[in-house]
Amino acid sequence: MTKVLAKWLRKFHRWIAVPTALAIPIAFIIKLIGDEQLAAAWAKLEKIPSILMLIMALTGAYLILLPYIVKWQRKNKAPVQPKEKAQQRQQQQEAS
Repeated sequence: MTKVLAKWLRKFHRWIAVPTALAIPIAFIIKLIGDEQLAAAWAKLEKIPSILMLIMALTGAYLILLPYIVKWQRKNKAPVQPKEKAQQRQQQQEAS
């Protein structure tokens, strides 16, 4: 599950980065220009950069934590006991 989710989220994160990178400077430029018509039109869409940044932060946090999540999952798997390993080696050596 983690591999599929990580692959999908990585692609999603990359595709969301493009509109986010475009929306933030556009919002800044519109506010600098100060045109009333542009400002009124942008007021309806003003929340978009914030929402995109939130999505980027959440997916980015998951991608940063992903190696630690995988490491934790591997650690919690039931390991083979050392005695069982030794017995398996002996059986393999005797069979050879």
